[in-house]
Amino acid sequence: MPRLSLDAVRSAASRARKATGSVLVQHFFQQLANTARLHPRADPRRHGVSILKDLPYTDSGAPHHTLDLYLPTHTPPPWPVAFYVHGGGFRILSKDTHWVMGLAFAKRGFLTVNINYRLAPQHPFPAALQDAAQALAWTLDHAAHHSGDTTRLVLAGESAGANLALNLALACARPTPLPQTQALFERAPRIAATIAACGLFEVTNPQRFLQRDAPLPAWVYDRIEEVHNAYLGPQPTQDPDLLDLTSPLLPLERGEHLHRPLSPLFLPCGTADPLVEDQQRLQRALERLGVEHLAAYYPGELHAFHAFLWRPQARACWRDIFAFIDQHLPPAP
Repeated sequence: MPRLSLDAVRSAASRARKATGSVLVQHFFQQLANTARLHPRADPRRHGVSILKDLPYTDSGAPHHTLDLYLPTHTPPPWPVAFYVHGGGFRILSKDTHWVMGLAFAKRGFLTVNINYRLAPQHPFPAALQDAAQALAWTLDHAAHHSGDTTRLVLAGESAGANLALNLALACARPTPLPQTQALFERAPRIAATIAACGLFEVTNPQRFLQRDAPLPAWVYDRIEEVHNAYLGPQPTQDPDLLDLTSPLLPLERGEHLHRPLSPLFLPCGTADPLVEDQQRLQRALERLGVEHLAAYYPGELHAFHAFLWRPQARACWRDIFAFIDQHLPPAP
């Protein structure tokens, strides 16, 4: 029996580590969402919220082209609208794992749109962004039917969802080469605020995480490399304008012209989050462009910490999110 080389052994071990890590991460967040649903306070009715589930926003008939509406029946309509895009590295999770985000906004009186979208690697870029743009177009067309007021519209997302939310905000401010996002530019909706939490704002260069003074642990870098490979796909586009839509930080760093003002941005992130440097770069770019924003850093917190609502800094983050929104949301008509 032939002996394996040391390189072959290392390669096999690396593949096994990556596969195991991917399964563990997905399982952890799915189990967390399922377990949290068992808590009595997870019942939307206790908060005066009702839910319309699995509404299609395209005619594909596919589950990934559906959304849930959270209706804040405890407050009088018309309601401001929060459009939420879930995270998961463009690869995993769904609106169902992110029910707590929908409930959090609805408790504050928002008609909340919590969307699914196609996931990589089966559906690499630009599928997720196309779907998010179509879901936002559906929201603009249909929110009023559900007593939503899209003149008071907030975009929000975390991690990969923050990337997509920022892309949608940018699509409303400048032309883009993707038909679905270009359609948003032509409609010119006014975005009152964008909440982009712990975002992966540059997908195209995962190697930057190995060039830091303190390189990431291998299992953490595996997840970022996995996102890069899955989202860009086996044959990434070479069109620089399209590549900018995978990494919305880059055109902002270059200072590219915005045809309309970019919405005010709130950027929360934990200081122990591996993606904190992406937020710091985005903060500097927005400062140079004169875009109104607030970057908030929560000491010692890890990635997506604000999802763990029982923790004090998570609750502080949500208070900061709503304080920022309250500052920028137009008054009710």
